[in-house]
Amino acid sequence: MTVHQISIFVENKSGTLLKVLELFKEAKIQLIASTISDTVEYGIYRIICSEPMRAFEVLKAAGISSNISEVFAITLDNQPGRAADAVKNISQAGVAISYLYSFLLGGKGILVFRTDDAERTKAVIAETGMASLDDKALLSLI
Repeated sequence: MTVHQISIFVENKSGTLLKVLELFKEAKIQLIASTISDTVEYGIYRIICSEPMRAFEVLKAAGISSNISEVFAITLDNQPGRAADAVKNISQAGVAISYLYSFLLGGKGILVFRTDDAERTKAVIAETGMASLDDKALLSLI
């Protein structure tokens, strides 16, 4: 029901992001989705990739500050309004979404998000029949 996401702390200076991407290139780790949120001094580069545990070890060996966590990933029909429907189900259950990003993969919309209540989120996903993904199911779409 969850996928592994790596959050990488990168300084806001030229070449920092490139270093991370070059490490993944050398290790032949495929990026599936990524997003960067930034502040004045650093950014948080969140990624979903083909081999999250190995990617985390590659970063660790290079001395790059990162962590690995589980986030929710659900598939949506590629139609307008499906993301709104999913967020509505979660919000109406009293669960707050901390952050969210989305992408298209294999003809499906993929919504990746973290909430303030993982157990309640799992229940909402099950109760509403939303299709969730784990790492293996996500990889099967690429």
